[in-house]
Amino acid sequence: MRHALYAAAAAAALLVFAGAPADAQTRTVRFSFNADANTLDPHANNALTTNALLEQMYECLTTRDKDMKLAPSLATSWRQVEPTRWRFELRQGVKFHDGSPFTADDAIFSLLRAVSPTSQYGIYVDSFAGAVKAGPNAIEIVTRVPDPVLPDKLTRVVMMSKAWAEANRSVQPQNYAAKEETFASRNAMGTGPFVFRSRVPDERTVMTRFRDHWDKSVQTNVDELVLQPIASDATRIAALLAGDIDITNFVPAQDLERLRRDARVRIVDGQENRTLWVGFDQSRDELLYSDVKGKNPFKDVRVRRAIAHAIDVEALKTRVMRGQAIPTGSMWTEFVNGYSKENDARLPLDLPRARALMAEAGYPNGFGVTLDCPNGSYEQVCVALAGMLSQIGIRLNVNLQPGGVVFPRLVRTDVSMFALSWGVPTFDAMYTLRGIVMTRDKVGAASWNGGMYSNPRVDALIEQAQAEADGAKRREFMRAAHRLHNEDVGHIPIYHLMIPWAMKANVNVPHRADNFVVGKWIVVR
Repeated sequence: MRHALYAAAAAAALLVFAGAPADAQTRTVRFSFNADANTLDPHANNALTTNALLEQMYECLTTRDKDMKLAPSLATSWRQVEPTRWRFELRQGVKFHDGSPFTADDAIFSLLRAVSPTSQYGIYVDSFAGAVKAGPNAIEIVTRVPDPVLPDKLTRVVMMSKAWAEANRSVQPQNYAAKEETFASRNAMGTGPFVFRSRVPDERTVMTRFRDHWDKSVQTNVDELVLQPIASDATRIAALLAGDIDITNFVPAQDLERLRRDARVRIVDGQENRTLWVGFDQSRDELLYSDVKGKNPFKDVRVRRAIAHAIDVEALKTRVMRGQAIPTGSMWTEFVNGYSKENDARLPLDLPRARALMAEAGYPNGFGVTLDCPNGSYEQVCVALAGMLSQIGIRLNVNLQPGGVVFPRLVRTDVSMFALSWGVPTFDAMYTLRGIVMTRDKVGAASWNGGMYSNPRVDALIEQAQAEADGAKRREFMRAAHRLHNEDVGHIPIYHLMIPWAMKANVNVPHRADNFVVGKWIVVR
């Protein structure tokens, strides 16, 4: 029944094309995530599924090419004219989807919008101090401190039309955490290669090819692009095999070998620039969701260390993930500037040591606590963790919910223990250090530090790294901060994700480590 309803929704999506029925010549590609984008507001919700959808309709000053290298987009070039000032030359002849030109005013407006209090994209503009016009086709961005990776950060700061936002009462980003609804959260109007046409949340978002797009080298031969999220792994793979979807970048490990043998499907393998880890409430004196009253066991490093010793990561890799995981002790992958082999060391599986630590901390019989976990690619891992931690007396209530429910709670710190996968779109460790590790009340920092981890020595090293222009010295500060965080067991990294993609045999699209299916590169044979 679910599959039949899903197929009906897919058929309905085909009827929407530029406000008119699609004809027989329309080439449509349907791609499927395991969850819908949480909003269409490009500065409201910094989550994978949201960013991956917005990538089709919006663009940034800089971008990533097929090899994930930094490349021009709405800016053609950039240079650091002073230690705290960058000049960006803007591309001329760029049009928004309504036909209006992209200007320096739009760029400055978008940057200011990204630093608004309700924006979740402040991590990309955390050094931002202001922006000014530098001629009709250039802007200069002023930073509080030298920021050598600003162009990398701007690959995720979307450019919007100032006039469109003003006309539609969307000057400020949607307050996603408060579940606010705005025009920009339900509609989109950018400069990207695809134009927004219609959306039914959790069912489909329909986009059509933007024929006036500035980049005439775009390779796609697709006329219509449809996102059709399917939460159920079984239903999503059934839809692929039935021909109801063309691409999915969320392939359950247990289905991989079967799909590899199917001539109708092509599997493309690759590692994702993303890491799964577990976090804890280390701030409250009493946990919100636990049977421990009057105290917080996660404030004790011995409890956090015991949990790390109790996690059998090799079993997770082989039995749960079917080999589609790379065990790690690092909060980020080897792709990231600031990675070091020294910090990529896990506490070994050692149940006797874990039990002894629990007893030393005053919990010889353990305790009960809720583990919040988003539905999707690692929910089975969360379930497996419950079995592992039961061996040291920790009784997990695994609360599996959609990301759209879990993520706002995490931002509000309404959690006691949680699992989260975290990518690094800037390919620089400062993204994780400021987004996850730094103390929450620092200006613009740690919007995703849901457990309120805090160490003043770590903060000081992060601040030194932010102010350091020398690349080698900056890396050492970041690595030192990571080392201290690991000694604290501030979070417990588990593994880096592998991301096999599955697509129809006649569909080709380059695999990317950020798990973005980029519509402008899709070619159907």
